[in-house]
Amino acid sequence: MAKEITETPAMETIVTLCKRRGFVFQSSDIYGGYNGFFDYGPLGVEVKKNIKDAWWRDMVHRRDDVVGLDSSIIMHPNIWKASGHVGGFSDPMVDCKESKLRYRADQLFWAAVVVGDETIGYVSVLEDGEMEAEAQKQADSMKRKLAKQGEMAPLQLLDYTEATPDLYEKIPSPATGKPGSLTAPRDFNLMFETKVGPLADSTAVAYLRPETAQGIFANYKNIVDTGRVKMPFGIAQIGKAFRNEITPRNFIFRSREFEQMEMEFFIEPGEESRLKWYRYWLDWCTDWLVSIGIDRDMISEDVHPEDKLSHYSKGTTDLMFKFPHGVQELWGIACRGCFDLTQHQEHSGKSMEFFDQDRKDRGEEPFKYIPHVVEPALGVDRTFLAVLTAAYTEDEIPNDKGKPEKRSLLKFHPRIAPYKAAVFPLVKNKPELLERARGLFEKLQRRWSVAWDVSGAIGRRYRRQDEIGTPYCITVDFDTIEKDGTVTIRDRDTTEQKRLSEDEVIAFLSEKIDV
Repeated sequence: MAKEITETPAMETIVTLCKRRGFVFQSSDIYGGYNGFFDYGPLGVEVKKNIKDAWWRDMVHRRDDVVGLDSSIIMHPNIWKASGHVGGFSDPMVDCKESKLRYRADQLFWAAVVVGDETIGYVSVLEDGEMEAEAQKQADSMKRKLAKQGEMAPLQLLDYTEATPDLYEKIPSPATGKPGSLTAPRDFNLMFETKVGPLADSTAVAYLRPETAQGIFANYKNIVDTGRVKMPFGIAQIGKAFRNEITPRNFIFRSREFEQMEMEFFIEPGEESRLKWYRYWLDWCTDWLVSIGIDRDMISEDVHPEDKLSHYSKGTTDLMFKFPHGVQELWGIACRGCFDLTQHQEHSGKSMEFFDQDRKDRGEEPFKYIPHVVEPALGVDRTFLAVLTAAYTEDEIPNDKGKPEKRSLLKFHPRIAPYKAAVFPLVKNKPELLERARGLFEKLQRRWSVAWDVSGAIGRRYRRQDEIGTPYCITVDFDTIEKDGTVTIRDRDTTEQKRLSEDEVIAFLSEKIDV
């Protein structure tokens, strides 16, 4: 087998594969699409469900200190006032007056172009280094001029929030390349408004939740009162959230409707407790990503400096991943302090204190307190993109004639693969092969998601399953019928084959899949 590719696949490669094989479609595709919204196809919905099931099993079912919750998407608007979202959940927005395109100011970067001691112009790019075609022409023109004038100083990129008003007229738009067409940054609220009830006035205003965390905090008291929980403990939730992103981009990485897997872990107040659990959850989250097939080498930690922390945070670290568009945040682990529970106690008038019987029994003070929180918050859609990126592989294997042939495959971990195995009769015109293969397929189908394929040559069927990430292909052939009843099982990654009895196949798959 030829050496595999090692570089991260291009986003175009991932997007094309997702549409061709039925993983992800643009929402409302027949009407030209709807920016920032996506639909998951037959294979995509399986991968997405497998990601959520793996997280839930490891986060909730395999622990005795975390319980689950499913809170409503629309909640009382006072929850969002208490949390600060109504007054402060906004991004700095910049408009291009000519193209009418909109950008987040902290994701729009600019630099002065300096030759010698002279500033001869300015350039701008988006966070992923992209610019529109017209702007690219302007930048290329500037490069040609620079080649005649001398050596250019290295570009020092700054985001647009760091531009002073005197520069607004000089920085070109990444849409048109023309200076002076960008507005000053202004706040843009990210919450989607809706109306609840028969009246369409201001009293009916409600919001689609922009995060799942507040549903957990709003139900904290219910769970403490009914769940027999002991400190420390966590409340986990998987659910949809909605943000009216200014510039949704990079496929499903940043969209307006997305799904979160969040857990709020409630701990005793104090620096020692905070640091202990903060480090614990950073390590746990990294190990979990590895357990679903993401290379540890593709994960790094980015510690937020104090001046960049959210107002509620006592410390935040992002687990970064090497996506096709660059190294970006995958999983955020934040120390939220007691901000949220304190806010809800103040606004609701309900006590959020935890009566810690264990501390009282030990004679410790205080035994009644508002807990602090460590929050690991992970996006399902970003995780989907990460496992696709990590799994995508190209290599060469011999074809039916023994000649090398390029192959693209998805090396999904069996926990995540949409199908755990595929079953083939060697040929489809032999009733005895079809019957035997169908019987095995239905037997496996009772335990796992499996594929059935009778179309085309066996090599072509292997390639189809390789490209969608099926770990094992099982072929029923003439030896199965005429000799020892064994079938051929083929490994996706190595292409190696061996013969096993049907009972051995089930035992083999159980060992590989049920982890």
